[in-house]
Amino acid sequence: MPKPVCVSLVDAEYELGDLAVPVPLAELAPGGGSWEVELGFGKGRYLIRRAAAEPAGRFLGVEMAGRYFRLARQRRNRHGLRNLVLIQGEGLYLMSVALPRDFAAAVHVYFPDPWPKSRHHKRRLFDSETVDLVLGLLVPGGRLYFATDCLEYGDLVESILDSHPAVAEVHRLNVWPDGARTNYEGKYGAEGRSLVRLAVSRAGGAPALLHPAGRAGILAACS
Repeated sequence: MPKPVCVSLVDAEYELGDLAVPVPLAELAPGGGSWEVELGFGKGRYLIRRAAAEPAGRFLGVEMAGRYFRLARQRRNRHGLRNLVLIQGEGLYLMSVALPRDFAAAVHVYFPDPWPKSRHHKRRLFDSETVDLVLGLLVPGGRLYFATDCLEYGDLVESILDSHPAVAEVHRLNVWPDGARTNYEGKYGAEGRSLVRLAVSRAGGAPALLHPAGRAGILAACS
């Protein structure tokens, strides 16, 4: 059973059970700006920078590690970023039961745990049976940004996304136009380490969000 999920605003905090499901993001961060999501925001470097630079935009961060969540919350509160909602909880669980679908213009996933052991693959954000949860956050035409230092996992993620019917295009980038987006990326870049960076577009219209390789397992779990 997942631990209670903390949903944090600048001036209020809730447990998931105190809110409607899916989480009423439009009530928590009112306005007409588009949403951006970061799954696993770590210390919050990129997310806080984006929220501060785009006051008309709305931002959602999800992080499981309590110490990183508390650090980012302190930084968010210090800057008074009312356009940034932070949630402490496990990403796959939240995407499965609590977050709305088709709402984000951009989703960012940087240096997720690759869970290299085969028995742990079900915990990955990007597997043929879980990738639909990530892509399902995006509006048609929305963008997914991904980076990893685990080259084998990066190649696998690229292959999964490139073969997904709901993905219009996948671009592999050498660098981001705005430079390193996380502390890890800055550190790894200084060390000269090879990284995989992907920029992905969800197809327009409303294609089925089921990866062909994961459909059988998903349908079996639902039956």
